[in-house]
Amino acid sequence: MKIISVECIGLYGKSPKGGWSNEIKPEDSIHALIVVETEDGTTGIGSVFTDARLVRAGLDVLRPLVLDERADEPGRVAEKLHQNTFWMGMGGTLTHVISGIDIALWDIFGKLCGMPVFRLLGGGHRTKVRAYASILMEEPDLMRERTAFYRSQGFRAIKIGWGPFGRRDDYRLDEAVIRAAREGCGEDCDLMVDAGASDAWWPNGLKWALRTARMLGDYDVAWFEEALRPEARSDFRDLRLQSPVPIATGECLTRWQSFLPWFEDRAIDIVQPDVTKVGGLSEQARIAQMAHTFGVKYVGHGWNTAVGLAADLQLAAAFPATDLVEYIGGSPYVDKIATTVWALDADGALAIPEEPGLGLHLDTDALASMTDDSATLARLASS
Repeated sequence: MKIISVECIGLYGKSPKGGWSNEIKPEDSIHALIVVETEDGTTGIGSVFTDARLVRAGLDVLRPLVLDERADEPGRVAEKLHQNTFWMGMGGTLTHVISGIDIALWDIFGKLCGMPVFRLLGGGHRTKVRAYASILMEEPDLMRERTAFYRSQGFRAIKIGWGPFGRRDDYRLDEAVIRAAREGCGEDCDLMVDAGASDAWWPNGLKWALRTARMLGDYDVAWFEEALRPEARSDFRDLRLQSPVPIATGECLTRWQSFLPWFEDRAIDIVQPDVTKVGGLSEQARIAQMAHTFGVKYVGHGWNTAVGLAADLQLAAAFPATDLVEYIGGSPYVDKIATTVWALDADGALAIPEEPGLGLHLDTDALASMTDDSATLARLASS
């Protein structure tokens, strides 16, 4: 089954706030979809956490290596792309774009086999997984209100991140935000904290992280994410050894080779690779398997579009210890671009789709208001 086209659908106009110091504008592109089509008209959908301009440039490089390849061998095709472009730079735009291609090929592979992706990855350990609402930190009063709102929507786990936390040299404000969040979500809700230290000009180091981790322990926080700059692996190891709460990171890393030293150094408790950046489902599965070997918990970070969420759900089914999936609250790129309805059950969990491939159906009418790639969208709508 040959691949006959690989195209991009850039997403614009609905980008939610990210909490970054240099905040993006809604009309900016930070996400794009990849559409792969086979000779019999089967299409697969992938997602890339990268500006659509870079995705298009990456496709110009990768397309000659993809066209006429088999669509039912995603792992081999993705590795072919890695092997033939490493000298252009590992881990940047090309790796991100390979992620989207790989996800789309797994979607096709599942459709051709008539099975969900998790079954092709080895089988399902669960039929549903708890979703945690991923929301930005706010000033204390608004933080209390927002966590209470998401708790009322059925979430039994909430992660708060970025915003003012750690950015104002005011430890009392940091604690007030956490206290308000706990008051809003209640004692029966898992609460996670994401400092977002991959932000531009992050001002804090290990001593701040240690002090903050001890404070978070007082509020029964389930994990402390991105507490240090992504390059500070040795500091992460020291933090993990002394922190009363589990330490999580990994969204800025790509390819399995980047993760191995973190596992060997015992630098993290929870690893969070992003399937839309790391190299796709093929690479994410390899990293999750390594994590299991080292006793590190794997929780995916493909929160950014409905496609990333669908991929994370398939991976959550395929690995035994993955009991959470990230869900960004209120993003049109998650809630509006697919006809799939994300519905929490009484336990705050999402069902793992059992339809072939990712089990996801895009809403091309909704997508039309979020992209200028009309030709690719029209081709997708007619497939």
